[in-house]
Amino acid sequence: MSDTAWQILTMILYFLLMIGIGLWSYRKTSDVDDYMLGGRQLNPAVAALSAGASDMSGWLLMGLPGALYLSGVFEFWIAIGLTAGAWLNWKFVAPRLRSYTEVSNNSITVPSFLDSRLRDSTHSLRIVSGFIILFYFTFYVSSGMVAGGTFFEGAFGVDYKLGMIIIAAITVFYTLVGGFLAVSYTDAVQGTIMLLALVLVPVAGVIYVGGFDIVLDTTRSIDPELLNPLKNVTAIGLISAVAWGLGYVGQPHIIVRFMALRSPKEALAARRIGIGWMLLVVFGALFTALVGVAIFKHDESLLANPEQVFIVLGQLLFHPMIAGFMLAAILAAIMSTISSQLLVSSSALIEDVYMTFTNHKLSAKKGVMLSRIAVAGIAVLAGGLALNPNGTILKLVAFAWAGFGASFGPTIILSLYWRKLTGFGALAGMIMGAVTVAVWGNLDGGLLDLYEIVPGFIVNLVVTYIISSLTYRPNTIIDKEFDTAVQLSKDWSNHEALAAEVRQIVANNPDGYKPRSATLVADDGSEVELPK
Repeated sequence: MSDTAWQILTMILYFLLMIGIGLWSYRKTSDVDDYMLGGRQLNPAVAALSAGASDMSGWLLMGLPGALYLSGVFEFWIAIGLTAGAWLNWKFVAPRLRSYTEVSNNSITVPSFLDSRLRDSTHSLRIVSGFIILFYFTFYVSSGMVAGGTFFEGAFGVDYKLGMIIIAAITVFYTLVGGFLAVSYTDAVQGTIMLLALVLVPVAGVIYVGGFDIVLDTTRSIDPELLNPLKNVTAIGLISAVAWGLGYVGQPHIIVRFMALRSPKEALAARRIGIGWMLLVVFGALFTALVGVAIFKHDESLLANPEQVFIVLGQLLFHPMIAGFMLAAILAAIMSTISSQLLVSSSALIEDVYMTFTNHKLSAKKGVMLSRIAVAGIAVLAGGLALNPNGTILKLVAFAWAGFGASFGPTIILSLYWRKLTGFGALAGMIMGAVTVAVWGNLDGGLLDLYEIVPGFIVNLVVTYIISSLTYRPNTIIDKEFDTAVQLSKDWSNHEALAAEVRQIVANNPDGYKPRSATLVADDGSEVELPK
């Protein structure tokens, strides 16, 4: 059997596994809560691995090793910033967001949580949040499809459009059929594949070269500056790199995993697993690059494209079937991100935009059906954009992380830790953060070279604080939910009694707020009691 045949066989086995998980998840999905949030029954390991896999995308296996190979270890500062940001996110956001989203009207999306948390009777915050998510993630999904098509074109010589369609069809299928559970469990499997690949390649490479000391000595002999973590680093450059970590708390497809945990206390185990995974994969990417330098750097013709260093090493060091596994790891990174973004986009469209504008009461079956239609519709739109990729899409994706981080990050933090946050303040801060990122990202020179997430984040915080301070009015429900969420984030044992107290206060409806929800009626038309 030829090398290509072995690799194609590996691809087929990988695709069958993803489809199988999707079909398994279909049997466990009965209503919108299941479809969008897995019924809040995600175990810590799955939550941690799925959050990591949906975050990293193809950058981890291609972009980061390529940058490190080409420019040296100073490119690793971004990975350091991301790891620190992820740890802080799991530590301070995950447990409180898990408790607060259930306490506040059992919110299953980020916009619906902000709407309920701030008692926004106009629902403008939810609508604006939904449209921001929908807009950015449609292009994000499109970019993932572009990456998938490009991957098949480069790895197997397959037509770009056919490769894109293959990736899109399989990812959309398991996302559409299995919803959140399918996305989470496929992400967990994909995260495991990425971890194994990024451990095996550098370890085999070190053995191939003759030891880690030889890798370092060879790298120094080629260019000593490649091992200098401060090579050409300016203060603005260093701050910009580390500031990537600020973006984590504002990424809807990552923090939704926090909301799906079985209880807030499980955030601790998830944090340990997630950060352990992250440390292994980013250092795996670093050592992959160093091994690549030792093997290929003396003759640039051996590696035409630095971003292919992981792929070429896999083909050099392993049997073709194992090399196929390395290719599957790249697909895993791409597909895990596409599926997560598809699901969040679907929830924004149905739960946050459609439901808010129509104010319909949906049955469980109809809610799931509309969510699946939304997944398919967004995928078709994204696929249409991906058929003819252009610089505009790629440029938008480049600062989308900053856009989400500056728009949602400060708002999420303040919503969890500052009871005086108001809907007007959150809306103004979110808009100003997004605008700052869009404007700053198109400027350059001196201080303007600072990564746009930093000024965007600061502007959001300042504007939100000022407007909230001016518009704050005490609210019985907000205060009770806030205190309950804080207590439950530390002690889940009294969950039932505290939840009953909150439901009683909400039932009295002293502020006249009417929540929007896609799960207000059962399939037989009867009213559904607020979640316990």
